[in-house]
Parts: sequence; C-alpha cells; structure tokens
Amino acid sequence: MFSRILIPYDGSTGAERALVKAAELAKLCGARVVVLTVYRHHSMLEASLSMVRGAAEPGHLDDAMRSHARDAADYAKSLVRDAGVAEVSAFIRAGQPARTIVAVAREKDCDLIVLGSRGLGATEGYLLGSVSHKVTGLAPCPVMVV
Repeated sequence: MFSRILIPYDGSTGAERALVKAAELAKLCGARVVVLTVYRHHSMLEASLSMVRGAAEPGHLDDAMRSHARDAADYAKSLVRDAGVAEVSAFIRAGQPARTIVAVAREKDCDLIVLGSRGLGATEGYLLGSVSHKVTGLAPCPVMVV
C-alpha cells in the first residue's frame, strides 16, 4: 500500500497524534518512515526583540532553533521506533514549513504524508492558512491530516 511515509513533526500535540497514527500505519504496511522537523530562519524583527528579552537568550537564534528542531526530530524518531517501525530516519530543515514538507516528500520519494491538523504556528495559521491546508494543495502524494 505505502512504502515510504513522511511525518512532519513540530513537537505539538497534533503532530504527536499524527506521529502515532502514521507509525501504526507504517507498521501495518511495512513502510519506511521519514520524520521531518522544519524550523524557520529568524527575522530581523525577532532578532531585535531578542535584545529586549534579556541576557538569558541564546547568542544566535538560528542555532537555538536548529538545536530544538534536532531534539524534536530525535524524539519523534525514538517514538516511531518504540512503536515497532524498524526503518526510521529523521531530518531537520530550515524554511517555510509547507513548501519544505512538499520538497522533502519529493526528494525522499514519499508516497504518503501524515501530519497534524494544527501545529505550533496558530497565529500564522489563522492569518495565512494552516500548514496542513497548504500541504494538501501542493503535495505530490496523498496527505492524511490527523
């Protein structure tokens, strides 16, 4: 049925529910799983706000965001393995989430994308449309929204 499933994971509750469902499906199909965590490059506005927040902030926001993304991807990978899926890989990428998800689905030749209906970007989703909605319109393969 499916041989390679992409699971975008941002650490949100919705993403974790999607991860669990995708792992169940991968186990049933004998599919490989590709976990992807996307982080956004910080803007100049975010950089200027970080100066106001105080000295406890990290020196470079991209480094902190990359590190957080790596931790999230590793956590998701371990959950999928614990669910009994043998072949799991995890990647992190910087970029706009929907476009990056679609690009990785093409690059890794995934035949299904499973993602949560709401992630961590609630304000952006409200103003610009949700990532899941954008992915369903752009994806080269079926998309399951949990």
